[in-house]
Amino acid sequence: MSTQDIANDLVALCRQGKFAESGEKYWAHDVLSVEPMGDSPESRGIDAARGKGAWWQANHDIHGVEVEGPYVNGDQFVVRFRMDVTPKASGQRMTMDEMGVYTVRGGKIAEERFFYAAS
Repeated sequence: MSTQDIANDLVALCRQGKFAESGEKYWAHDVLSVEPMGDSPESRGIDAARGKGAWWQANHDIHGVEVEGPYVNGDQFVVRFRMDVTPKASGQRMTMDEMGVYTVRGGKIAEERFFYAAS
């Protein structure tokens, strides 16, 4: 599959709310996932990526998600996520605007980096 094919399918899955499924389908075994903050801003490996997703689901009530893109350039693509969420710890509903930058190698996502702002 080309980067464009992977990007299109990942976005289609995310639009259906199938975030975990998109990861399972496309993460490389040693995927690097980078967040701008948190206890573990970098995680490596598919098990760590699964754990990060499970933590997110367990700690947030998700009211809605909009997915925009993908925007492809070579072996990378960008996806914009706008999420209406309530972190369970604070109970304060907020909108997150997040950009995911994905790098594809060997038909799998080798790296994902997230950039976001909350309002």
